[in-house]
Amino acid sequence: MNIIHCTPSHSTQWDDFVMQYEMATFYHRFAWKEINEKCFGHKTFYLAAIEGNQLRGIFPIIFLKSRLFGKILCSMPFMNLGGPCTTDRETEDALLDETRKILEVNKADYLEIRSLSKLNTSLPVAEHKISMTVDLANDPEVIWKAFKSKHRTNIRNAYNQGFTTLTGGEELLDDFYKILAESWRSLGTPLYAKSYFKEITKQLAPTISIFLVLHHDKPVGTAFNGLHRKTVEGLWAGTVAEYRRSDANYVLYWEMIKHYCEAGFGKFHLGRSTVDSGAEAFKKKWLAYGSQLYWQYILGRTREIPRLNVNNPKYQLAIRAWKRLPLKLTKRIGPIIAKSIP
Repeated sequence: MNIIHCTPSHSTQWDDFVMQYEMATFYHRFAWKEINEKCFGHKTFYLAAIEGNQLRGIFPIIFLKSRLFGKILCSMPFMNLGGPCTTDRETEDALLDETRKILEVNKADYLEIRSLSKLNTSLPVAEHKISMTVDLANDPEVIWKAFKSKHRTNIRNAYNQGFTTLTGGEELLDDFYKILAESWRSLGTPLYAKSYFKEITKQLAPTISIFLVLHHDKPVGTAFNGLHRKTVEGLWAGTVAEYRRSDANYVLYWEMIKHYCEAGFGKFHLGRSTVDSGAEAFKKKWLAYGSQLYWQYILGRTREIPRLNVNNPKYQLAIRAWKRLPLKLTKRIGPIIAKSIP
């Protein structure tokens, strides 16, 4: 068995494996390699295990370097999932051995592997996040009837307030980004450049789906989703701050669920949440259930699991300060910071 570092010439074979392998996700698509290189200047390592002419496993890794957060290898940064996809344990072990070499050569602090299952090795693991999933039905009425009565009432009330939706692709990108930039600023989170989202829609069309929720024709909420086989991946979502406590999201989420049911999808991943958080409670209203996420680590120069999350008191002051910055300024400096936060 040989472990190779893939180039664009391997993209078709790589993506064929992703489409055939059950555990591979939207985040394993080969396009993310060029997207990260082109938009952020990140070095990438797309590893493949080859035996004869047969591909037995893949492992996408992105290398983030910054003065703020150090040298981080991650599979996959900015996304919910990543990690190796292999046909057997021997292949998985071989790919992990190669990552240890990469870790050492690049003098990285650690490798973070985001997965829905534990790898076949005793790696340090963080279990602070869960993935929330809605099982879809061919007929959305089945899901509607399963909602609690109060939830159905909230959805009806939202429609009565004049909320409507649009769905599409790149043509909705300007409104999507305007809403997301305002939403993330109000939450104290730096946002990527609009060119990043534009490159995603370019590279991964037609597997990108953007929704807008409007209030009397004014865009106030949005969602950016990826489509992989029969699964919808919720990538990013946001609501203008003044509408966050309104019922805008009730219309947005119900229209998305209806749309994907009628399009024949089987699952809708609503993204990751912290256990017992408000986000988890909201997603449960839509019949979403949680699956444990395992963020596993191979440590390099760092000797303990990192705590790069908003609940770390170390970052609370920065979050509060970011919320007070002018929106125009956050759009300018946010992408410089965001590209280094895995």
